[in-house]
Amino acid sequence: MTRNFLKITGIASMMIFAVSCKENPNEVDATEAETEAMATEAAVTYTVDTAASEIMWEGSKVGGTHTGTIDLKSGMVQVNGETVESGEFIVDMTSITVTDLEGESAMSLKAHLEGTAEGKETDFFNTPEYPEAKFVVTGLNGNTLEGNLTLKDVTKNVSFPVSVSYDGDKMMLTSEEFTIDRTDWGIVYGSASLTDTVKDKAISDDMKLKVNLVATK
Repeated sequence: MTRNFLKITGIASMMIFAVSCKENPNEVDATEAETEAMATEAAVTYTVDTAASEIMWEGSKVGGTHTGTIDLKSGMVQVNGETVESGEFIVDMTSITVTDLEGESAMSLKAHLEGTAEGKETDFFNTPEYPEAKFVVTGLNGNTLEGNLTLKDVTKNVSFPVSVSYDGDKMMLTSEEFTIDRTDWGIVYGSASLTDTVKDKAISDDMKLKVNLVATK
């Protein structure tokens, strides 16, 4: 009976994992890079306040999730009236934090994600070789921001819902939670799509992100 119970539990975990991978909100379709947006002469430049801005992330595997943040290194947005016309943001991939763990466990996961742990350099983001990621705006259609996202020298165009508001000289851009497939950028470690991955130890290809950006002119 114990053996049957474990077998049923394993099957249930697999089903939950498979369903969760298909039901993520605002799942992004990564497409070929597009031409970056150009601002008009009337546009005003807002500079990103890196201390007040962050990207929140969530990754999952069978049996649990991990969460954390990533800092912006620099960035600017060009705005005409209250319309975003163009922008470029540099992400500091060496700033990854883990918020659901503490102490050595958090530092160990951070080192694995950043690729600073010996023997795990290329598993995820390999920050010694690729310390930065970049997002360049290619358009804003209604409340959908479109842009080229570059990770590890791979560039794909993505789009996700955002809200933009203004308070004096300050602009706030906040995205809804959206999901990218890390394998679109060649990050395949632990993916269930690999034949040598043990399925009940697989790491989801989906990575949830939420952007909170503050910029001033």
